[in-house]
Amino acid sequence: MSSNKLYVDKAGAVVIVGAMDMIENGLTFPPAQRVAGTARLACDRNGGRTRLRRLYQDGSAKIRMPAVSADPLEAVLINTAGGLTGGDRLGWDIDVGAGACATITTQACEKIYRAAADRAEVRVKLTVGAGGRIAWLPQETIVFDRSAFARRLDLELAAGAEALVLEATVFGRLAMGERAAHGNFHDRWRVSQDGALVHAEDFRIGPDIAAILGGSAVAGGAIALATVLMISPRVEALLDPAREIIGGQGDASVWSVKKSGKLLARLFAEDGYQLRKRLVPLVELLNGRAGLPKLWSL
Repeated sequence: MSSNKLYVDKAGAVVIVGAMDMIENGLTFPPAQRVAGTARLACDRNGGRTRLRRLYQDGSAKIRMPAVSADPLEAVLINTAGGLTGGDRLGWDIDVGAGACATITTQACEKIYRAAADRAEVRVKLTVGAGGRIAWLPQETIVFDRSAFARRLDLELAAGAEALVLEATVFGRLAMGERAAHGNFHDRWRVSQDGALVHAEDFRIGPDIAAILGGSAVAGGAIALATVLMISPRVEALLDPAREIIGGQGDASVWSVKKSGKLLARLFAEDGYQLRKRLVPLVELLNGRAGLPKLWSL
């Protein structure tokens, strides 16, 4: 097989040379192509059900909506690049109007690959009007060794709005013999209701991910983690059933916030399969009649 490659010389001309000739001739690699995508979805309650008001898509960020006969509106987020690495940027903006109801999920697990430089970044902005409800239920994020990733989630709820938010992360794929031993991962959440901050957290891990997860006060060697947050006046009645599902690998707590309530659950497991075995019934419990997104069952 030929080792010839395309390079760009100092004058900008494309030439074909062998890899060993690069340094001798002062040639450089073309700049790497980076993922850049932004998608926005807005929906309102109209004619007795939730309907699409606006859809915008740019770059690798796409949104598709399976046909549903009743609320909630279901939207599927797609990164057509198939994963993220250093320098990639994705943005998702979801606006649920007053009285409307939407469930947001992803087509597949998002994969965070090894980064040669910089970090991959994802920005999520969720807005819910008075009496509206959103269920943010992406499938797991799979983190590869020596990756660098930062995600920011901002959720603004009007008075009387409800939300169910899930983020699950798997550090490596044991079935493939892969472990995320090193890297940097940062997940930042800010949730406000009626103008007041009701939840904030910053989860950071790295650069020695495996050693940190191995700590008995952290995860005891588990590589699959999930955080579930619910803002609703119904959370008190859901606490005991949620704890029964979670079992001994995690826990849940409930607080009163504003005129609503907050349920926060943490789960950990040996791998992604064991984590999902508990996430599925937990989401079904907390999401009520809406249940699981269709893609979670495929």
